[in-house]
Amino acid sequence: MKLKTAFRVSVSLGLVLLSGAVAAGPVGLWYTEEDDAQVEIAPCGDQLCGHIVWLEDPLNDEGEPLIDRLNPDESLQDRPIVGLRIVWDMEPKGNGKVWENGRVYDPESGKTYQARITLKGKDRLDLRGFVGTPMFGRTSTWTRADEPRAK
Repeated sequence: MKLKTAFRVSVSLGLVLLSGAVAAGPVGLWYTEEDDAQVEIAPCGDQLCGHIVWLEDPLNDEGEPLIDRLNPDESLQDRPIVGLRIVWDMEPKGNGKVWENGRVYDPESGKTYQARITLKGKDRLDLRGFVGTPMFGRTSTWTRADEPRAK
């Protein structure tokens, strides 16, 4: 009897831990493909958003913080890149591995694209930015960060 109870408790605990890992999905800190920025993906209501929290080179040639100078909206061109929201409106697809119907902003071009996140394991995700259909886009592979980089 004690063995059956211990087995049930172990299975239940395992399922709880597993469901927590799946629920976390892409939430956390990620290095971009070039490893020159760190993005924090976090819940925004029942969707996911991502903000730049670290840049390898956060300053311009004059020693000032990089700003969103290529944004097509002139009123937003003085925003610092560090802290900038670059991923938003990501909705879970239901399988625990895909978030879609989102947007991704590229501060290097000032362009916003439709986006989808596909979790490729606990430490890797693919962020696909596209126009119209995912067939017309580019995928960037990010790796999970263990801890925040110093600012």
